Amino acid sequence: MKQIDVAIIGAGAAGMMCAMEARKRGRSVILLDHAAKIGEKIRISGGGRCNFTNIDAGAQRYLSTNPHFCKSALKRYTQHDFIHMVERHKIDWFEKADEHASGALFCEKSATQIIDMLLSELFDLDVHPQLESTVSDIRQADGGFVFKVGSDHIQCASLVIATGGKSIPKIGATGFGFKIAEQFGLNIIEPRPALVPLTFDETFRAELKLLSGTSLDVIVSCNGQSFKDAMLFTHRGLSGPAILQISSFWREGDVLAINMLPDTDLFEALRSARQNSPKAAIHNVLSGHLQKKIAAHFCAKAGLEGNMADLSDKRLRALTDLITNWQIKPTGSEGYRTAEVTLGGVDTNALSSKTMQANKVKGLYFIGEVVDVTGWLGGYNFQWAWSSGWCAGQFV
Repeated sequence: MKQIDVAIIGAGAAGMMCAMEARKRGRSVILLDHAAKIGEKIRISGGGRCNFTNIDAGAQRYLSTNPHFCKSALKRYTQHDFIHMVERHKIDWFEKADEHASGALFCEKSATQIIDMLLSELFDLDVHPQLESTVSDIRQADGGFVFKVGSDHIQCASLVIATGGKSIPKIGATGFGFKIAEQFGLNIIEPRPALVPLTFDETFRAELKLLSGTSLDVIVSCNGQSFKDAMLFTHRGLSGPAILQISSFWREGDVLAINMLPDTDLFEALRSARQNSPKAAIHNVLSGHLQKKIAAHFCAKAGLEGNMADLSDKRLRALTDLITNWQIKPTGSEGYRTAEVTLGGVDTNALSSKTMQANKVKGLYFIGEVVDVTGWLGGYNFQWAWSSGWCAGQFV
């Protein structure tokens, strides 16, 4: 039986960070993952450039049943600490030049630079991730844990679960970490897809079929939260950053309110057009503010046609309300298949915010996405992985 100080299951962002920190303290470490390739979620993130953190990575950008839980980790290992590592490895980065996504940092070249950086740090510490390793039969024994990897038995003093959530199963995501938590009596906050496109019924999809592929900047609101960003019409429903953001706050049965012209006083613009261009067609006037397809669709939906001179204030107000307060009810989401992260997870009330250790199971730690801490879109989830992994690494 192989004996080790620290066994980490999951060689993603959090797992690699924890492994290097534990090894720096002189602990013997084994880092395991069932996937054939390491860091796949890092590789595909940010359009292949890895949105590795956010300048504004504070607790107010995270969702959890305990919104204070993440504060300790985020303060002890900050976005600036990770940026320092990136710069030490001479990786050029940029902040997205977008009013809606300010603070989101990306690699200038490729997300693989972040994977290579982490592997370089691990190799320098003589930690070599073991891939295609299936873990089973985890149990407590002799003050620590024993488990199997294939036919081999491994005993460790500290066991770290860094297996992530259920999002993007095609790259190997499973609910394995949740099963381990439940095995040891930890509560699970019901997982659900987050940062995910929303879907609609067949009638809605048919109605908006001609708009598929078009996008525009909107403000979308639900359950007291609003986001201003791009929205994309798809053949399944709605996507784009604004929709991904609000999806973390939306629940089945909830209505979205969408303002498709957040920077325009549309009613006054239409009244002015009626006065100055009374013979202009309403859909042409609206096309001056929205894409032609979108303008035509919503004019038809409002039952408006003809010249501006023929339209009363009441009818212009109704069109304005439709466009600036479009009320729609999604039927669901695209699910874990396209969700960027998993909302929910291991209940933070069962963990120490300082060490990430289970309060009632000595030596058992949970870090990263498997925990009920979910960031907004824009690098926040990676920062939680770095921070929680680093913190656990100081104590395992």
